[in-house]
Amino acid sequence: MNDPSDTPAATPLPPVGPVPEVPAAPAILPPVVAIVGRPNVGKSTLLNALSGSRIAIVEETPGVTRDRIGVLCTLCDRTVEIVDTGGVGIVDMQGLEEDVEKQIDAAVTAADVILFVVDAREGRAPLDERVAQLLRTESDRVILLANKFETDRIEWNVAEFLRLGYGEPMRISAKERINLHDLEDRIGELLPEGPTTPIKLPPPDLKLAVVGRVNAGKSTLVNAMLHADRMIVSEVPGTTRDSVDIRFERGNESYVVIDTAGIRKERSVQGSVEFYAQRRAEKAIRRADVTVFVLDATADVGRLDRMIAGYAADQFAPIVVVANKWDLCAQAGLRASTFQKYLDEVLSGLPYAPVIQTSALTGRNVEQVLEVARSLHKQAATRVGTAEINRVIEIAYAMRKPRPRQGRIGRIYYGSQVEVCPPTITLFVNDTFLFKPDYLRFMANRFRQHLPMAEVPIRVFLKKRDRSPSKNLRGPKL
Repeated sequence: MNDPSDTPAATPLPPVGPVPEVPAAPAILPPVVAIVGRPNVGKSTLLNALSGSRIAIVEETPGVTRDRIGVLCTLCDRTVEIVDTGGVGIVDMQGLEEDVEKQIDAAVTAADVILFVVDAREGRAPLDERVAQLLRTESDRVILLANKFETDRIEWNVAEFLRLGYGEPMRISAKERINLHDLEDRIGELLPEGPTTPIKLPPPDLKLAVVGRVNAGKSTLVNAMLHADRMIVSEVPGTTRDSVDIRFERGNESYVVIDTAGIRKERSVQGSVEFYAQRRAEKAIRRADVTVFVLDATADVGRLDRMIAGYAADQFAPIVVVANKWDLCAQAGLRASTFQKYLDEVLSGLPYAPVIQTSALTGRNVEQVLEVARSLHKQAATRVGTAEINRVIEIAYAMRKPRPRQGRIGRIYYGSQVEVCPPTITLFVNDTFLFKPDYLRFMANRFRQHLPMAEVPIRVFLKKRDRSPSKNLRGPKL
């Protein structure tokens, strides 16, 4: 991959430095409701129940949630952000306890309302006392919740929680949705007054899914985009488990960036937590406008990288390839042109995807990732007139005709764009059997070459038309 005889490019690399300050319009800041408690008291279940979604992974294993997981939803006739946190006092098998605690402190500091969750079945535990002390200075905005209250038989446990100093707990069951309407009313009483956010925020201008294999630097890249330590960053592979949606603004545009779990080889997936994390990473690709595919530029592109790229390509997702950790490659004398040639060979299924060399750690070219993503989204949303489509068909058909099959040759009568995101073009032909997949790829490449959508995947469909508009038509005469 790295040719020692290859000298660095003449154009000097931008200097390594801090993340540049980018002027931003006033951010949308809905009230924040943070969910806090010791591990395995049902915080993630409560997030899912209040938001009406299945964003957070729910698992009996303590310590599943590590990052702050924020969900924008409607409560009390206004938009709020509900934030799930890792368990206070978590014992993490990968040694990330301190990082989890920092994320909890950040969530508590930013919160307007804090939901302090305890387990009504197990009663008061020593870690509940620790949470109570953590929140003591915030007591005026804390609601104590005794979760898992599915039966009156555990009523005797509830009295123990009075000793935490937050009054009598509200009895709820996040799993069975018991008393959640009363909880919403109580949250509404504590929400700050002032300009209210709309009941429903407008959709973001752009949704980005950040994907890649473990330890490629995805969370570091997301933090650099946000100019904040929003995601836990560690050398431990697989730190991120949930797919975390984070909304932010840049200039006059709003974004949602989806940080996903690092994708592993199937045989390396350990347990249901990582299994569901990977399925959600795949779902993030499907629901995003643009996929940011992060590669570790210091490592060879392997089968797993090709699998991720292939999955994104199969979804016809616009893709920007981010060669991360480029500061280390530059120090080793690797040229961008050499790396591009290498990618052309090992990622042959993405010839149209732009490549950006970044260092998420220093902020190098991070803003360019957003600029290119905006361009890809615009290209994917481009609609072209039928006359222009048929002009390209005529050029392409004259350049290369389908190979004859059973003594017959495929003919294209005309074409039309029928959809955007991804751009979808239907070709009306004499017989779909006469066109092999390689010819459809050839046509898609020609459309990218001649239409203003050069860097995005194009879907080409065939539709049989029984008779040509002209009896003497040979190929497309448009």
